Amino acid sequence: MESVLAELLLSQDRDPQALLGSLCRGEASAERVETLRFLLQRLEDRGAGALPEAAAREVAAGFLVPLLRGRAGPGASEAPGQRRRVLRAAGAALRSCARLAGAPPLAAALAEEALRELRAARGAEAALEVLAAVGPCLRPREDGPLLERVARAAAALALGGDARPEDAAAARLLSALGQGGGAALRAVWGALAAAGAPSGPGRLGPELQVLSALAEQLLPEPGARHGDPDARRCGRFWKTVRDGLGGAEDGLTRRRARFLLRRAVEVSAGTGADCACADPAGTGPSLFWWSEKKKDELLKFWETYILIMETLEGNQIHVIKPVLPKLNSLFEYAVSEENGCWLFHPSWHMCIYKRMFESENKSLTKEGVTHFLELYEMKPLPFSPELSEFIIGPLMDALSESSLYGRSPGQLVGSGSPLGLKLQTFLVTYVSLLPEDVKRSFLLRFLQRMTDRHWCAVPILFLSKALAGVPRWTALGVEGLLALRDVMQCTMITHQTLLRGAAQCYLLQTAMHLLDVEKVSLSEVSTFLVSLRQEESLGRGTTLWTELCEWLHANEACFRQSPAGSEDLQETSLNGFVKSLVQEYIRSPAWEKESCYMPDWSEARLTALMVLLAVDVEGMKTPFGETRRTQNVLRIFLDPLLDALGKLGTNAYVPLLRADRCLQLLLKLLHTCTVSAPTSQDDEVPALLESSVLSATESVAQFILRRLTVDELQSVADLERGRLYLLVFSQLASLHAKAGWKRGNPVCRLIPPLKNACIRHLQQTAEGQEPTLARQIQRAVSMATLATVCELADQQPGLRPESLDAGPVDRLLSALPLNQTLQKPLAEEQSGLPSLGSSSCLEELPPGAQGWGRVVAQFIHDQWVCLSYLLKSHQALVPGTESGVLEPAEMMRAALDALAVLPADGVLPVFRCMKMLVPRLLASSESLCTESFDAAWKVTSSGSNTRLVFWPNLKAFVQFVFDDKVLTAAAKLKGQAYLKIKEIIHKVIDLSAVRTGVFNVLIAHCCRSWVLSASQGALTVAKNYCELVLEACVFGPVFRRDQRLIQDVQTYIESLGPECAANVVMESTKREDCYVRICAVKFLCLLEGSNVSHRLFMEDLVTKLLDKDELVSTSRARYYENSLQHRVKNRIWQTLLVLLPRLDQNFLNGVIDKIFQAGFTNNQASIKYSVEWVIILVLHKFPQFLPKLWACFSSGEEKLKTSICTFLSVLSHLDIIVQNIPEKKPVLKQALAVAMQWCLSHNFSVRLYALVALKKVWRLCCAMGVEECAVWTSVIERGLGQAEGLHTAGNARRNWQRVQDHFFFAHFHPLEDYCLETIFHALPRLSGLVEEEWLPLDRFCSFTDVPSCAGSRWLLPRTPLLELRPGEWSQQDAGSALDDAGSPVEGANVQKKVIPWRPGAPEAELEVEAQGRAARLGKAVSRLVVVASLVDKPTNLGALCRTCEVFGAAALVVGSLQCVQDRQFQHLSVSAEQWLPLVEVKPAQLGDYLQQKKAEGYTVIGAEQTARSATLDQYCFPEKSLLLLGNEREGIPARLIQQLDVCVEIPQQGVVRSLNVHVSAALLIWEYTRQRGKPTRHAPPSTEQSGSSEMCWKE
Repeated sequence: MESVLAELLLSQDRDPQALLGSLCRGEASAERVETLRFLLQRLEDRGAGALPEAAAREVAAGFLVPLLRGRAGPGASEAPGQRRRVLRAAGAALRSCARLAGAPPLAAALAEEALRELRAARGAEAALEVLAAVGPCLRPREDGPLLERVARAAAALALGGDARPEDAAAARLLSALGQGGGAALRAVWGALAAAGAPSGPGRLGPELQVLSALAEQLLPEPGARHGDPDARRCGRFWKTVRDGLGGAEDGLTRRRARFLLRRAVEVSAGTGADCACADPAGTGPSLFWWSEKKKDELLKFWETYILIMETLEGNQIHVIKPVLPKLNSLFEYAVSEENGCWLFHPSWHMCIYKRMFESENKSLTKEGVTHFLELYEMKPLPFSPELSEFIIGPLMDALSESSLYGRSPGQLVGSGSPLGLKLQTFLVTYVSLLPEDVKRSFLLRFLQRMTDRHWCAVPILFLSKALAGVPRWTALGVEGLLALRDVMQCTMITHQTLLRGAAQCYLLQTAMHLLDVEKVSLSEVSTFLVSLRQEESLGRGTTLWTELCEWLHANEACFRQSPAGSEDLQETSLNGFVKSLVQEYIRSPAWEKESCYMPDWSEARLTALMVLLAVDVEGMKTPFGETRRTQNVLRIFLDPLLDALGKLGTNAYVPLLRADRCLQLLLKLLHTCTVSAPTSQDDEVPALLESSVLSATESVAQFILRRLTVDELQSVADLERGRLYLLVFSQLASLHAKAGWKRGNPVCRLIPPLKNACIRHLQQTAEGQEPTLARQIQRAVSMATLATVCELADQQPGLRPESLDAGPVDRLLSALPLNQTLQKPLAEEQSGLPSLGSSSCLEELPPGAQGWGRVVAQFIHDQWVCLSYLLKSHQALVPGTESGVLEPAEMMRAALDALAVLPADGVLPVFRCMKMLVPRLLASSESLCTESFDAAWKVTSSGSNTRLVFWPNLKAFVQFVFDDKVLTAAAKLKGQAYLKIKEIIHKVIDLSAVRTGVFNVLIAHCCRSWVLSASQGALTVAKNYCELVLEACVFGPVFRRDQRLIQDVQTYIESLGPECAANVVMESTKREDCYVRICAVKFLCLLEGSNVSHRLFMEDLVTKLLDKDELVSTSRARYYENSLQHRVKNRIWQTLLVLLPRLDQNFLNGVIDKIFQAGFTNNQASIKYSVEWVIILVLHKFPQFLPKLWACFSSGEEKLKTSICTFLSVLSHLDIIVQNIPEKKPVLKQALAVAMQWCLSHNFSVRLYALVALKKVWRLCCAMGVEECAVWTSVIERGLGQAEGLHTAGNARRNWQRVQDHFFFAHFHPLEDYCLETIFHALPRLSGLVEEEWLPLDRFCSFTDVPSCAGSRWLLPRTPLLELRPGEWSQQDAGSALDDAGSPVEGANVQKKVIPWRPGAPEAELEVEAQGRAARLGKAVSRLVVVASLVDKPTNLGALCRTCEVFGAAALVVGSLQCVQDRQFQHLSVSAEQWLPLVEVKPAQLGDYLQQKKAEGYTVIGAEQTARSATLDQYCFPEKSLLLLGNEREGIPARLIQQLDVCVEIPQQGVVRSLNVHVSAALLIWEYTRQRGKPTRHAPPSTEQSGSSEMCWKE
C-alpha cells in the first residue's frame, strides 16, 4: 500500500526534487518523515538517475541528519513511541539517500562524522542511528577499516551492560551491519569475538540479542558462501549461549539462547559435516561437536536437552517432574561407555540444575537438588573440574535454603531429612571418586565455602554430618583446620543450642577423619579443640570424647613439631606437650607484669582441656586396675600448678597475674573434669583431681581472705578479679561439702573473718569526704563477698551454724538501706582507671560511662541476695524491730525500685524476696502486690530474646506469682490480684505462641504444687484456676513451616541418643509444646472420682471443656482436617475421654445432652471417634441414658444427615453398652429396629454403617438367644447375605469389606483399649491426624515433673491398635458418599438400596434423575464424558456444567456433588445441573476410574503441551471420549498424566502459556461436537458404557 501511494505522488508531480523539498519543509511529524521514506525507497527502486545526487545529499545533510540529532538529543519532548517512530523512518530514509547519492564518499563521510561524535560522547544515540542507516552502504573493500571501527564502537556500546538507550541502538547497528554479510559480517563477528568473555547479566542480554539477530549469517544453512564466519567453531559463542541458558535472569534472554542452540543443531544436522569447538580452558571435552556418524544420537541428545530447558520455563513442579527422567538419559548419552569419559561438556548439564536451583518455586529447587544428589546412586560420573565448581558454587548456595530439609509426606517425626541423608551419601561417594590430587583442594574449598556465608542451623548441621561421613583420608592441613574452626566460631553463633552442639560434634569428627596429622602440630590441634564448647559438644565421658582420645592415642607420635619460637611446646608426644603447656601457662610472660587486667580465660580453658585429654589417653595405655600410673601422670601435669597454689597463702610477692592464671586453671580443670555421661566406677580422674585441689585449700583460702579483706582490690578491673576469687571460694566449699565437713575445715574458718571484714567495710563512712574509687571498689567487693557467703550458707547446710547470726545482720541492714547506690568517684580519681570492659588500664572512665552503672547494678543485686537469704533463714525478723529493719511493705516498694534499675540478668534475688513478701502483704496491700506482679512480668517478658537470662527469670517469676500461698490468698479475696493473675496466665499463653516452652514452665510448676495438695486430699487452689488447666489441655499452636522444621530436626537429633554427644552434655529441657498437654493430662490422671474436691474440680473442667467445644463448633461452620480448629476440638475430646468415665450420674445428667449434641456436629474423623467412644463409655457405665441414644435416631432429617453415621457406630458396640443391663432383650429389639430402618437410607455411607450395626446386633441377638427376634431371621440373614454376596457389584463389595475391616469396628475395644496410649497416640494416628498430635506413651513416662500413677491402667502396655496401619476408609460427615478409595460411580450396586425384607434378586439399576428428565424431553446427547473432579472453583464448575449441557455431553463428573449448592455455581450454571447427569468421583479415585473407562473402550485424551502432542485442529476425536480437566493451579497430577492415550494441545499465538480451564474445556467440547456431528436423540449411555478421554488443563 505504501509503495502504491508513493508511486501515485510521483506520477502527479514530475519533479521529485520539488516534492522532496516540500516534504523537508515544515514540522517533522512522524507521518511526514514516513512519507519521505516511502518516496525515497520508491525512487531507489527505479534505479540510477531517478534523483539527482545533489538532491539526495541535500535531503540527507540538510534535513535527515539534523532531524536525527534533534530527536535523539536530551531536549526531545515527544512521547517515546512517537519519537522512536520518527527515528526509524529517518534512518531508513537516510539509507536510501546514501544509495541514491551514487558517489560512495557520502556514506563514508556520514559514518566518519558519526564516529567522531560517538568518540566525543555527544549525541551518541543520534550518531548510532546515522551509522545504522549508512553502515550497510559502506563498501567492503574501500571502507574496510571504517567498517571495523564502526563495528568495534558499536560492540563496545552494545555490550556495555548499562541498559542505556544508545546501547539498544548499538545492538541494532551491529545487526544491520552483520546482515549485510561479507566483510561487514566479518567485521561485526571480529568485534564480538574481541569483546572478551561476558562479565554479567547486563552484558549477556545484549550480546544474545545481537547473536540472535545474526543467527542466519553466523549459523548459515548448507550452501552458504565460503569464508563467512561459523559461530559453531567459536568458544565464546558457546559460552555465551551456555551462560544465557543457565545464568540469564529474564526469560527473553534464555529464549534467545535456546533459539541459538536449536539453530546450531539444525544447521549441523543439515550440513552433514563434522564440526568441533574445543574448550578454551582445556579442562574438558569440546563445548560443542558434531559427527555425521552419530547424527541420530546427537539429535536425540540436543532435542531432549532443549525440551527440558523449555519445560523449566513453566516453573511448575507437576509439569517438570515427569520430564526429569529424561535428564537421566542426558547423562547416559554424555558419558562414554568405552572409556568412561565425558562426551559432552558437563557444563551443559549444570545449566539445567542451575535453572532449577534458582527457581522461585522451592518445590522445584528441592526436586533439582534431590535429583542432582541422586546422580551417583545410578552411575558414577567421570571427574570434571566444572562439576566440582558447580558443587562448591550453585549447589552449596541451594543447600543453604532451610526449607529443603523438611520431611517428606507421610514420613514420621524424628526420622531425619531425606535430603540431608541423600547429601551425606552423595558427598561420601563423590569424594571417594575424586582423584587423589584433587581431593585435598576440593575438601578445603568446600570447608572455606562454608565460612563465606551465615548459614542457618539446619543446613550447617546436615553439611557437617555429611562431612563427618567422608571416609578417613589425610586431606586437610593447617588451612583445613582453620576453616573448620572458622565454621564453628563464625557461622554458628546464633543457632539453636542442640543443633549447634550436634554440628560441632560432626565437625570434630570431620577433623579426626580428614586431618593429616603430619602437617599439623599439637598446638594447632589444641587451639582448634578449644573452639568447641564443652557445654554443647565436647564433654568428658561422651562417646565423642572417647573417640578423640583414641585418635590422639593413635596419632600421638605423628604430629609435626610446633613452629620455631615456642621451644617449650615443640614436643610431639602428647604428655610432653601437655607438661610443657602447663609450665608455659604457669610462667607469666614478662610483658604482662604491668597489666592490671585479668588474663584471658581461653588459655586456661585450653590448658585444662589438654591436661584431661592427656590423662584419659594415658588411661587407655594403662591396664585395667592400675591407677598408680594415671595418678602419677596427673601429678606430673599438676605439680607446677599445685606448687604455685601452695605459695599463694605464704608468699605475698607472687606475681598477681600468675596467681590469677593459676586460679583460672583450677576452676577450668574442675569444670572440664565433670563427667557428662554415665561412666564406669573406675573413673578415678575426678577423685584424684579433687584430692589434689583439696591439699591446696589452706593456702588458697588464706590468699582469698587477704585479697578480699585488706584493701588490695582498688581498681575497676579488680572487680573481675574479686569475682574470680569468689568463684574459687564457692568451688572449694562445694568440694569440701562433697568430701564431708570436718572440724577445723579451712573454708569454715575462712567465713567468720570474711563476713566480719565485709560488714566492717560496708559500715565504714568517711564523714565530709567524697568517696574515692578505691573505697567504692572495696565496698562493691565486700557486698559481693557477703552475697556469696549467704548463697553458700543457703546451699550448704554444713556452713549455716557459723554463717550469719541475727545481730550483725540487723546492724548491717540498719546501716545500709536497700538499693543504696555506690556514688560515682571523683573525676580526678578516675583518671588512668578503666571502665568495665575496656581494653587498656590507661583509659579514662568518663562521666556517665556505662561501666560504673554495671558496678552499681551488681552492688544492688548483691544486696538483694543477702536479703533473700535473711528472709528465708530469719523470717521472724521480718516484722519491724527496734533495730530498724524495714517493714514488708517498704521492702516491696524497694523491690519495685530495684526492678526498675536492675538489668534482666540481675533480678532473680529480687523475685525470691518478693515471693516471700507477697503472701504477707496480699491481704493488707493488694494494690502493691498487683503492681509487683505487673512489674515482674514486664521485666521477664522483655528479655524473651535472651535465652541465658529469660528462662531462669521466667522460672523465678512463675515460682513467685504462682506460689500456692499467693494463689490461695488471691482467690480468697477475688480482687485486683486475682484478676491480674488471670491476665498473666493469658499473657504467658500468648507468649508461648512465639516462644516455645513458656507455658511449659507455668503448667509444670502449678501441677507439681497441686499434685502435693491433691495427695493430701484437697484441690481448692486448682479449682479457682481451672482455666489454666483447660488451656493446657487444648494448647498447641500450629507453627510456621520454619518452626516445624527446627522442631523436626531437633527431634531427629534427640533420636540419635548417645551417638550424638550433644544429647549427653545438654539436658533435655522438655520445652516442646506437647509437654504442656502431657503435664495437664498426667495431673488429671492422678485425680480420683471418690474424692469430693477432686470430683468438683473435674466437673468444673468438664463443663468448661464442653462450653469451649460448643464455642469452637459455632465459630466456623466448616473447618479442614488438621486445621487449628480441628486440633483444638480433638484435644478437647481427648481430655473428656480422660475425665467423663470417672464422673457420677448426677453430674452427667446435666451434661449428657451436650455430649449427644456433639454427635450432631459436623466433625472430622478423629473427633467422631472420640465422641463415639465417650458415648459408649457413658452408656456402658450408666445404661439409664439409652433413651437419649434412641431419641437421636428420631431427629429431623436435616439434622441426621450429618450425624447418623456417628450414632450407628455407637450402636455397632452394643455388646459393650449392654454389659451392665440385666434385661437385654428390649434393648436388642430396639437396636434391630433402628438398624433395619437406616438400611433404607438414600445415602450409601449411611447404608453401609447401618449394615455394620445390623450385623453386629444380630450376632449379639443370636448369641444371647433372643426368641422374639426369630421371626426376623430369614429377612435379616438374607439381607446380610445379599450384602456379602455382591460379587458383580464393582466397587460395592470392596467398600463393604473396608467398612467391616475398619479398626473401629474390627479391632477397637472401648474398655480394653481405654488407656493413654490409645487416646493420644493410636487413635490420632489411625484417624489421619498429623504426627504433631501423636503423643506416644514414652513421652508421658519421660515427663517426670508430674509423677505417674503407679499401677494405673492409664499406663497399660502397648495396645494392639499400634500395630495397625491407617485404613483406606475413614468416617465422613455431611452424608458424603464415599472416601477417596471408593466411588459410587465405580460400581452399579454402590448406589443401590439394600432392603432386608425383600430378599429377591437385585433390582434393575435406577436411572439418574437428570437423565430421565432429559430423555423425556428428547434431548440429544453424545458419548462424551467430561471429568472435572480436579477443578476447585465453583465458578468454573458452574460454567462447565452449562457448557456440557448445551453441547449434549453424556455426563459431568465432579469431585463432590455438594458443589451444586454453591451460589456461584448456580449463578453460572442457570439450572443446567437439572438437565445434565452429574456423577461424583473424588480426586484420589480418578486413577481407578480412568482404568475402568479404558476397559469400557474409551480413549483417554490429554490436553497438554508435550513433546509429541497433537494440535486440536489436527486431532480426530473418537466417539467414546472422556475429557479430564486439571486443577486451576496445578493442572493434572503426574500420576494421571501417565495414563493418557494421547495429548492434545490448543494452538496458541500469544505469550501467556495457558487458558482458563473452562475456556479450554469449551473449545475441546465444541471441537468434539463439530467432528461427531449431530448427537443422537436417545437416553445417554450409563457411566458403565462410557469411554474416557483425559484432558489436562490449568488456569
